[in-house]
Amino acid sequence: MDLIITLGFAIIVIILIMLFFTFVPVGLWITAFFSGVRVKISTLIGMRLRRVVPSRIVNPMIKATKAGLDINIDELEAHYLAGGNVNTLVDALIAAQRAEIPLIFERAAAIDLAGRNVLEAVQVSVNPKVIETPNISAVAKNGIEVIVKARVTVRANIDRLVGGAGEETIIARVGEGIVTTVGSSSSHADVLENPDSISRTVLNKGLDSGTAFEILSIDIADVDVGRNIGAKLQMDQADADKKIAQAKAEERRAMAVAKEQEMLAMTQEMRAKVVESESEVPLALAKALKDGNLGVMDYYNMRNILADTDMRSSISKMSQDDNIQK
Repeated sequence: MDLIITLGFAIIVIILIMLFFTFVPVGLWITAFFSGVRVKISTLIGMRLRRVVPSRIVNPMIKATKAGLDINIDELEAHYLAGGNVNTLVDALIAAQRAEIPLIFERAAAIDLAGRNVLEAVQVSVNPKVIETPNISAVAKNGIEVIVKARVTVRANIDRLVGGAGEETIIARVGEGIVTTVGSSSSHADVLENPDSISRTVLNKGLDSGTAFEILSIDIADVDVGRNIGAKLQMDQADADKKIAQAKAEERRAMAVAKEQEMLAMTQEMRAKVVESESEVPLALAKALKDGNLGVMDYYNMRNILADTDMRSSISKMSQDDNIQK
């Protein structure tokens, strides 16, 4: 019975010891102690209670101490709790120290919390990177399209990383500068002869103002001749003028047709009135004969006059036709 109790007590003690070493990172504390980092066990236990992984704080602290950086472990923990990357932060501070770049902990922490890769920023500050622009289309004054591709060499500006614009702004500004420079050239041949004039003009515009980079150089990688935009615009304008002229001609034709229809309607109306008037003539003659206002001889004389008039009209028409044939 005593043996069972002793065995059970030993098991409980072993479990408690295992729980203690699991909760309290004694091994990490020993590593830190022999690495020259003075950290209390209570501090490590506090990290556990604050749901902070102690190794993610202590290991970068050991790295910083070995590199000769003066960093407080509370600052690292605060940066971790704020959502920062402690390991990248320490690596960036070490790289900046080795490259003799003035970078303090507060600025590095601000850059990291702003969502930028502070280590990459330090590396780009030491080793400039090349940003390649897409094909940029510009038109010279003679209407010829020039397609330009440039390479922009930039270096990170540590002081402007927080709040500074990124690579997209650099590319947009360089593209705008190229379009302006080519557009001010009198001919595309001038651009082809002196492509370096584009880089000089664009570089002097101070395009890196307000950005997180410092432009070191702008090199024209490729220049190609594109379409004749001026000729195309003239053709489009001529086509548009042609369509406008056709529309106006169609409008005039429609108006002429409408006027002709109107005249035809008026002529038909006048003919109808003449026919109506002619139909009233026999009635008027009959009424005049009946009332005695017109005699029989007068009627026959009028008929003779009408017949004579018709004959003279026929003779005159025949004479005109003979003259036309001759």
